[in-house]
Amino acid sequence: MPLADGGSIACAEAGGGEGCDVVLIHGTLMALEDMWLPLAPRLAGRHRVVAVDRPGHGLSVRRRLVDASPWRQAAAIREAMDRLGLRRPVVVGHSFGATVALCLALSHPDAVRGVVALAPLCFPEPRLEQALFGPRAVPGLGDGLATMLAGSLDRAMLPLLWRAIFLPQAVPPDFAARFPWLHASGPARMIAEGEDAMSVWPALARAAAAYPTCRVPVRILGGAADIVVNNALHGALAAAMIPGARFAWLRGTGHMLHHFHQDRVVAEAEAL
Repeated sequence: MPLADGGSIACAEAGGGEGCDVVLIHGTLMALEDMWLPLAPRLAGRHRVVAVDRPGHGLSVRRRLVDASPWRQAAAIREAMDRLGLRRPVVVGHSFGATVALCLALSHPDAVRGVVALAPLCFPEPRLEQALFGPRAVPGLGDGLATMLAGSLDRAMLPLLWRAIFLPQAVPPDFAARFPWLHASGPARMIAEGEDAMSVWPALARAAAAYPTCRVPVRILGGAADIVVNNALHGALAAAMIPGARFAWLRGTGHMLHHFHQDRVVAEAEAL
């Protein structure tokens, strides 16, 4: 789907029925199928479900050095929602996608019915992604670095990172077989990951100041065994700052909780 600014948003859509519309937003090192495969089958019977590739990820196109901020990505997804005719959807986001979902709720509260944020990144902090991918965001030098590393380091590093983000669980075999891993790798997407990583400090400082003004119902879930996001310092604290928000722990679960607690995620979305 082309956007007015020259970018584009790729999406998948299914379902209908009497339930509200639902938008799914994926996180770091992933594409829309990460949310679509575990959640769409459980939602599509009653809801119109749309999963999006965030700008610069999957099959979506972004503008270099412009579309990295979760605020800008939220604006792009809002435009896509309007073009699709979505009616005040519940937005379910994971990790960086949950950050985008919260920015969408803060910046366009009348366009969103509610947010289910799964392991969101909510406050500025030093991140491993900034060291691994940040140099690729540098204009010129970063482009050459991304191309060089795509054929060497990334071939070994990305499979390790993908396994690590599922810990302490293993990557579900069916997901491993069906997910288009090439849509979450390659020089352009790693440049996008670097730009995302370097955007979070100013973006999340702005978000943190805005949480007390949020007018959208928010539910936050965090895995108690998450090694990627410290949910006590992010989701739980953000929930305490957002009026009426609720936070819940999922015991024994890591970062990719939507693959192992689909019914809980669906229940939270339908409760909104």
